[in-house]
Amino acid sequence: MKTGNRTKLSELQAIAKTIRKDVIRMVARHGQGYVQQGLGATDLFTHLFFQELRFDSNNPEWPDRDRFILSTAHNTAVYYGTLARAGLIALEMLEDYCLDGSVLEINASERLKPLIECTCGSLGQGLSVAAGLAMGAKLQQRNSNIYLMLGDGELEEGQVWEAAMFAATHNLSNLIMIIDLNYMQVEGDARDVAAIDPVDTKLENFGWHTMVIDGHDFDAMFASFEAAKANKERPSCIIAHTIPGKGVPFLEGRKSHNMVLPKDAAVEALGWLEAGHD
Repeated sequence: MKTGNRTKLSELQAIAKTIRKDVIRMVARHGQGYVQQGLGATDLFTHLFFQELRFDSNNPEWPDRDRFILSTAHNTAVYYGTLARAGLIALEMLEDYCLDGSVLEINASERLKPLIECTCGSLGQGLSVAAGLAMGAKLQQRNSNIYLMLGDGELEEGQVWEAAMFAATHNLSNLIMIIDLNYMQVEGDARDVAAIDPVDTKLENFGWHTMVIDGHDFDAMFASFEAAKANKERPSCIIAHTIPGKGVPFLEGRKSHNMVLPKDAAVEALGWLEAGHD
């Protein structure tokens, strides 16, 4: 169970490096997958599960736990790697990633209950679920926060904005949305598909408390989550700029939704991570 004390920066950085290597290994076994998104979001997942979320690894169904909703359901390599390193699933399970019959599917599903609170995947559904859970926690007077990871491409879905209005209308201050802003989606650059900027201004106009940070800066993450929890009047959104392929120089910035990752490239990537590139 989390104590509320701040985790050392060096410890978070070391955990993130380990999870990035998990992402590379999982995707490399299949030669293709969501490696760029995973590497880009690793620091956010690390902060969430090793600093922020209140849970009990010995009692994952603890009723007063914080909830985490993975709206970007395809981002499983980094999520499963994080769960394993946090002691919530066995490390050996990562070997089964995407194999036939495995509960570690390419799109996370409730087959992994209770660690998957709901099956998302169809774009834009996560915020609706998170808002409902936040409302339920308030009605039950539980000291739980609801955290949601949303991809920037999902902002093109109307359902997101309907749920945003609902959350603000009901002052769901226990709801914290994190937008992984990398401008990458399957059709290309998200800004070329539909204009999503300025995300912060749009959400502010919908009644949200917003912050814009570097999604690889652990100090900025800590400060923004503390500010979100201190706000007792509105739902909060942390807009985190991330770099696809972060941590591996020859992958950084490459926008590829479902990238081919040959074994020799994986070996080279692991070498860069072992060498300590940040």
